[in-house]
Formats: sequence, C-alpha cells, structure tokens
Amino acid sequence: MQQTTIHIDGMSCGHCVGRVQKALTGLEGVKVKNVSVGSATVEYDESRISPAQLDAAIDAAIDAAGYTVRRADAARA
Repeated sequence: MQQTTIHIDGMSCGHCVGRVQKALTGLEGVKVKNVSVGSATVEYDESRISPAQLDAAIDAAIDAAGYTVRRADAARA
C-alpha cells in the first residue's frame, strides 16, 4: 500500500470534511486514512489502481463533492 496526502481548496468546516470523506470512500482500491479541513490522506493499492488513475479518480470525486484538488502542493509519501 502506498500513501498520499491530497490538499483540497474550498473546505471550511466539518460538513466539508464529511462530504470529502464520503466522496473518497467510494473509490476502488483506496482506503481513507484521514480527512481534515483542507486535506485528506489516503492509502491505495498499486496493484488495483495506478498513480495516474488515482489522481484522475480523486480529481473527479473531489470535484463532484464541490471542492478543488490543489496539485502543486500534493506530496506522495
């Protein structure tokens, strides 16, 4: 399992955290570790989802929840 932290613009409260948590929970091959205002940390299984597929899936899920991924600051661990 690999881990990545996603920086998210537009979050400001606990409701935002819940929306992002729900959006990320539905992604195949992804386990949500932590969501807080402005960021989320997930683990992913590279045998089930590639880093490029993960980025696309996260972008789509976060966008659908009403927020924006800030890629310039994202860091893979």
